[in-house]
Amino acid sequence: MRNLLNRLTGRDDAPEARHEPTVTPDPGIKDQTVSSGDVESMMELFQVAPSYAGPAVTAETAMRVTAVYACVRMLCGAVSTMPLHIYRRTADGGKERIDHPLWWLLNQEASPLFTSSAMREAQIASMLLRGDGLARIRRNRRGVPERLEPLPRQNTIIEKAGGRLRYYANLDEEGYVGLDQDDVLHLPNVGFDGVCSPSVIGLAAKQGIGLAMAAEEYSARFFSNGARPDHVITTDGTPSQEQIDLIRNNWLKKHQGTANAHLPGMLVGGAKVHQITMTSEDAQLMEARQFQVTDIARAFGLPSWMINANEKSTSWGSGLEQMGLGFIIYTLQPHLTRWAQEINRKLLRDRNLFAEFNVTALLRGDAKARSEYYKAALGGTQAPGYMTPNEVRARENLPPINGGDQLYAPEVTPDADA
Repeated sequence: MRNLLNRLTGRDDAPEARHEPTVTPDPGIKDQTVSSGDVESMMELFQVAPSYAGPAVTAETAMRVTAVYACVRMLCGAVSTMPLHIYRRTADGGKERIDHPLWWLLNQEASPLFTSSAMREAQIASMLLRGDGLARIRRNRRGVPERLEPLPRQNTIIEKAGGRLRYYANLDEEGYVGLDQDDVLHLPNVGFDGVCSPSVIGLAAKQGIGLAMAAEEYSARFFSNGARPDHVITTDGTPSQEQIDLIRNNWLKKHQGTANAHLPGMLVGGAKVHQITMTSEDAQLMEARQFQVTDIARAFGLPSWMINANEKSTSWGSGLEQMGLGFIIYTLQPHLTRWAQEINRKLLRDRNLFAEFNVTALLRGDAKARSEYYKAALGGTQAPGYMTPNEVRARENLPPINGGDQLYAPEVTPDADA
């Protein structure tokens, strides 16, 4: 009967219905303990990654480093604001955008507590900082997805049993719950081993972030202690403490404050003022901090200019459009592909339907560049057009017009000698 219905509805290749098992929490995992003498296990339990520079690097401490925060903010912002459409494959090998009930869930409201944008941000941030971005799929009695809720990775244990993944999450309101893999959107990071993934911090950026934290702490303590003044006053001979205080107080009285910043100074008794310049150690510290910004951005797959770090050149091109294209191809596309495939197999579950992120908005150049591109696409160069007027208007968020669905085909003038 099922095969007959599939043929009648044109869904011969529809996947078999899944019999989702009920997963119960494993008490052995819930009460997992480690020996206090096992340093590595203790570090893993508390999600602490020690660095050679000294500071312990965790998801929380790493986000206090401005370069890390900027990288996470940039990637979260790019993905969370990108439209996600659902398409149907056509008989001619093309695709057509359809109005699907899941569109609202994926683009507007993931659950009564979260917008879709906030849910995406939570998943991307968790994937970058903790290795895996997880979202619970809430279904109705017919198995249709109704809500998506972020799962805290730090409170979730993932294991493989019977060829399937099981997720044991400790939730505030529900307590300890077990979920089957069909009820969790799992966005893994690079290095996925079939169960879980390492974070960017643990895999590539731990030492760089630790060094950045150490350099920032050193700089902050140096300036807070005021160990080195900008100027020193020297005198001939050995003045008494009273004379030292008198010279210092007179100098401060005459030159302290913005109103007295440029007044000429006057010293008597052989006193001289010397300005202390930047030492080689100071210059090396500044260079090290700048290098760590580039190193952290590299680990997250971003060029340093995207997190407002000064850089004279970029290998992704000189124009904004070219740099945006490089960002999409080399950084965003792997994340978008993994996410769309997870949506296809766990939410849509129909081989004729698929989800796809619309990256057109990030590829838009300036008005002149778009005008020249659309002119050629419509056939304005007297070559056959490959876009209709309504397709162009859709890209510019304009409504369709009557007669705007026809491709331009130039008339062929017959040869007079024929």
